[in-house]
Amino acid sequence: MLRKVALLIVILGVGSSVFFWQWLQEAISQELLVDEAGFVLEVAPGTGINLLADKLEKQGVLESALPLKVYARLYRLSDIRAGDYSLSDGETSISMLGKLTTGAVRQHSITFPEGWTLSQWRSELARSEYLKHTLSEQSSAAIATKLGIENHNPEGWFAPDTYVYRTGDSDLSVLNRAYRAMTTNLDSLWPERQEGLPYLTPYQALIMASIVEKETGAASERAQIAGVFTLRLQKGMRLQTDPTVIYGLGDNFKGNLTKQHLKQKSAYNTYQKKGLPPTPIANPGVDALKATLNPAMGKALYFVAKGDGSHYFSASLDEHNNAVRKYQINHRARTYRSAPKPQ
Repeated sequence: MLRKVALLIVILGVGSSVFFWQWLQEAISQELLVDEAGFVLEVAPGTGINLLADKLEKQGVLESALPLKVYARLYRLSDIRAGDYSLSDGETSISMLGKLTTGAVRQHSITFPEGWTLSQWRSELARSEYLKHTLSEQSSAAIATKLGIENHNPEGWFAPDTYVYRTGDSDLSVLNRAYRAMTTNLDSLWPERQEGLPYLTPYQALIMASIVEKETGAASERAQIAGVFTLRLQKGMRLQTDPTVIYGLGDNFKGNLTKQHLKQKSAYNTYQKKGLPPTPIANPGVDALKATLNPAMGKALYFVAKGDGSHYFSASLDEHNNAVRKYQINHRARTYRSAPKPQ
């Protein structure tokens, strides 16, 4: 009789265990109560599974916090990582736990186009609600110091690209990655440059690449524009390019470059001074760097915008003046001037 009772207890125990495991597996495999728009789960540092489960139940994401608590305890899944997590429609407690324990936090992205200035970069960074903002009170020189950039003006040292980051990352960390990317680009491209270029250092090439970037409308002309500026430097001519003057004007530029602006003394007024400006005037992309270091050398010393993004290139001043009358004066197209006087 005792054997039968013992057997019955074992059977009931096994049955209960089977029922318990079936209940737990079904409960933990049920879809979370998340609609098609998804749900952002914020896990603060130090949050444990029990506290998180209770929070999800209150928020209506879980019908009951108990299955998640039991499952996590049985499988010793107490170590979850802080951060923001995206929970999508069809997500289960199991898949959610996978994200929480591996730290698969929600990611964001920010894009910086070729030719943007550092000021534009800072404005874009400041608009991101997910970044930790540390730059608002920092000068450009302070940013350069923090990143280990020797120049007091770090303009040009940031590689245009799309950068992925996590909630809570700092704006400075994004700039640091962009700086490292630019130094990598320069280090890899500088040894492959053409011979005879008028640049003694990679930084001088970076300055010219920023000018090429700002002057280029059609990507197919980038190397040709670089060739024009290279030839001007080799001949000792002034670059006389509007983008440098505009950069030097800073906030004083209101959208219309005047003759008076071209007469103002400035380290960036390439109508008044020979050679390169002291720093880049924007952040150039890889293609502008490649064009600068491997320009399409020809006889053209002048170019004028045709109004469709492309340019007309001329080897003589007379030819250029005719092109100006055709494309600028006759069509009243406001474009960058690029006609240095013969030396």
